[in-house]
Amino acid sequence: MTDQTAFSEGKLWNSNALAEPERAMVSQAKVRNRLLALMPEDVFDVVAGDLELIELPRSFVFSDPATPSEHSYFIDSGIGSIVAITPEGQRSEVGIFGREGMTPASLVLDTAQTPYSIFMQVPGHGYRISNDMLRGAIEKSESLRKLLSRYAYALSIQTAYTGLSNSVHHIDERLARWILMCHDRTPGDQIALTHEFLSVMLAVRRSSVTTALHVLEGNHLVYSERNLITIRDRKALELFAGDAYGVPELEYQRLIGPMQ
Repeated sequence: MTDQTAFSEGKLWNSNALAEPERAMVSQAKVRNRLLALMPEDVFDVVAGDLELIELPRSFVFSDPATPSEHSYFIDSGIGSIVAITPEGQRSEVGIFGREGMTPASLVLDTAQTPYSIFMQVPGHGYRISNDMLRGAIEKSESLRKLLSRYAYALSIQTAYTGLSNSVHHIDERLARWILMCHDRTPGDQIALTHEFLSVMLAVRRSSVTTALHVLEGNHLVYSERNLITIRDRKALELFAGDAYGVPELEYQRLIGPMQ
């Protein structure tokens, strides 16, 4: 796969062209991002004028490892991926986020730098705001700081349970978990996921992904074709995933509310 670290924030892995944002007054009633929608109205009114609507194609880079980002992004549609990379170049996804979240979640802790590669996996769109502007709003609003702190904590739980699942669950259950997580962040039952990305998600070879998908298909849980997975039976998929799925989702709901 292309080396993400070769490009800077706002660029695509396969293009040097920057995505062009559009600045426009944003209505809180129309945003789909949960964090923007849950901001106190007076706080949202302050940041709304600095929000930029931006298209987020697949492979759009939010930030590179050990490189401070200049903007925070709130996804309205699509899925972002958080990937840890070893010095030798081995990669494993440690988290995902969609319209329930934002990046960098660490900004509420007063740092815009992380050791991860963070980029769009399922294309969509969202809003961006300069980190300086958002940091200023956080400093002035205790309710905003509390909301974004809760999200950062919820994301840390997701990361921890990803590590647990990688240690104790079979690849078939882990794949079911990731598909459910992506489904939580996707309208409808079709998810644009490539075998290559699934292999990064699960830290396994592509051949292992193919075998695991065949297991899920054989149980009539999903239907898989090139670059597309269709959920056939959500409840049965949850039963198949077992305790690999659910704790981070319940914590998000407890701390913030429904994801959608």
